[in-house]
Amino acid sequence: MKSFSYRNSSASSFPSPARLDPNRMSCEGSPMTMSPWNQTDGGSNFPWSFEENLPQNVLIGSLVREEGHIYSLATTKDLLYTGSDSKNIRVWKNLKEFSGFKSSSGLVKTIIIAGEKIFTGHQDGKIRVWKVTPKNPTIYKRSGTLPTLKEILKSSIRPSAYVQVRNRSALWIKHSDAISCLTLSEDRTLMYSASWDRTFKVWRISDSKCLESINAHDDAVNSVVASLEGMVFTGSADGTVKVWKREQQGKTTKHSPVQTLLKQESAVTTLAVNTSGSVVYCGSSDGMVNYWECEKLFSHGGVLKGHKLAVLCLAAAGNLVFSGSADKTICVWRRDGKLHASISVLTGHTGPVKCLAVEEDHEKSKDGDQRWVVYSGSLDKSVKVWSVAEMAPDMYQMAMMQPRQQHFGSDADSLPSDGSSRAGKNRGGKSSDP
Repeated sequence: MKSFSYRNSSASSFPSPARLDPNRMSCEGSPMTMSPWNQTDGGSNFPWSFEENLPQNVLIGSLVREEGHIYSLATTKDLLYTGSDSKNIRVWKNLKEFSGFKSSSGLVKTIIIAGEKIFTGHQDGKIRVWKVTPKNPTIYKRSGTLPTLKEILKSSIRPSAYVQVRNRSALWIKHSDAISCLTLSEDRTLMYSASWDRTFKVWRISDSKCLESINAHDDAVNSVVASLEGMVFTGSADGTVKVWKREQQGKTTKHSPVQTLLKQESAVTTLAVNTSGSVVYCGSSDGMVNYWECEKLFSHGGVLKGHKLAVLCLAAAGNLVFSGSADKTICVWRRDGKLHASISVLTGHTGPVKCLAVEEDHEKSKDGDQRWVVYSGSLDKSVKVWSVAEMAPDMYQMAMMQPRQQHFGSDADSLPSDGSSRAGKNRGGKSSDP
């Protein structure tokens, strides 16, 4: 997305220092509670004053096609793929519709790109594979379904290939419920699929073969992410986050459980790992984002409190973390050492934010000013495109730039871990519907 003209949006607003209580808890410094829309004192007497040379987060544009709620996003090079409950996958280039293709059934819950292949996971439990035709980049054709027909026929004649799923027999290589998430291994040779059938499966990209199926949780598996050194994380509606380790045993790929990071009543809805693989983030139906330091034996780092309703999606890029919520907002957090500061709240969607995708903005990024293009898909049937600066001042700093500054003791927007998960008490369900 290179040729866009930037315009200021209602992405971020900050309270004046007059509203900041020096005795407030750090959790009260969250983007949601600091928002001027949640203030009740009648408004500030001070005008906003932003320095012109400060990087700001701006809305680039919106993609709207009145055909369905947006459930999934994926980006590669200069193309954006969007999936909806209309069964369509739309392809966008430079904020304009470039192409599209349609599945035969099942809303498109997740999209992932591996080389020349596009994988889509669907409500009907199937994974479909698509390729661009060599002679025309605007034409996409389905090249297969996972598991392949060959693998199904081969397995169906073996009694050992059947497992019991909800009081009926099913092939272990097939998902028996909706696909909730797809992700790639760090070397991009394997794909992981998570499902409401409580399992996650491992697929070899080269030949589309299912290598392993793991009965991972006691309820729907809502998210799976892979990290460095063969580590895999799964999050479930049963309120747990689990860590798995991939090992090669001869010609066999085996995933073994390592530990459970979280046990809570609220459903785990989404997971993300930062670029370096040092931090794993978990979003829940209680609106919280927990995180763990992978390099410190998965010690609990803290809780990010910025949403009033369920966190539905997460994305990490550089030192930034983005959380999309059923409260229709996207919180932007910057990691600095052990703490996270809220630097923006992106507003504009009129429905829950269901999915996020992030890519580096090479043209706008300069030395010391890393910028990212953020795509947010919503159940309001739109995709919004944002430009976000990594070095933008955090919300507390912006408040301090107002006239008649008052200086208070610094506190973080992330809550340091005290060894507890600080879980909410609402049991969430499967994460397709907020």
